[in-house]
Amino acid sequence: MKVTVWNENRHENTNPEVRRIYPEGIHGAIAGFLEEMGHSVQTATLDEPEHGLTAEVLENTEVLIWWGHVAHEEVEEEVVERVKNCVLNGMGLIVLHSGHFSKIFKSLMGTGCDLKWREADEKERLWVVEPSHPIVEGLGEFIELEKEEMYGEHFDIPAPDELVFMSWFEGGEVFRSGCTYKRGSGKVFYFRPGHETYPTYHNKDIQKVIGNAVLWAAPAKREKPVYGNAQPLEAIAAK
Repeated sequence: MKVTVWNENRHENTNPEVRRIYPEGIHGAIAGFLEEMGHSVQTATLDEPEHGLTAEVLENTEVLIWWGHVAHEEVEEEVVERVKNCVLNGMGLIVLHSGHFSKIFKSLMGTGCDLKWREADEKERLWVVEPSHPIVEGLGEFIELEKEEMYGEHFDIPAPDELVFMSWFEGGEVFRSGCTYKRGSGKVFYFRPGHETYPTYHNKDIQKVIGNAVLWAAPAKREKPVYGNAQPLEAIAAK
């Protein structure tokens, strides 16, 4: 698969702890394990021209992975619209962790995408609630993370087409942590774990989920639908 990993890449440049955990950036860590899985991977970051998401880059992207947190508002509307059109035309999109507040995810969802949150070094247990789904292939009944940021309900999103993971947190909250959607000809997967100060993307089960999601989100190999005024396929009898 041709995968582009997008990251705003701000925490890595300002927080020594994040830089220690992800010396090549969060995008570099994700690109690394996807390359090991055999994918063709490129990365893009916020401060590149056009945020690294030029028409040429997106033309050569089958699945786009998005991680953002503190700089959602800096993403230019023109780029958001470009990415959105690619998703509607078949490109897969995987939105990670705080990307729930990204312009692209909010635009595709049509809701505010707000939630509860807390940073308290608490345990997260991600329960597989759709065990037949290809995104959970090779996993057990749950993934347990020793420390993560809490996200809690209510999560202001449309009802998912498929709910793949439900999280439980040590403090008592639950959260819809793995949600799939179809938008136009494209597939979207939101996956919750991945706070920047925890080594979540080094976890082998988390890597497996993202790798499976890349395969699931792959564009369908088919001709693009034709829209607009259409000529009849059969003769229409005159009334």
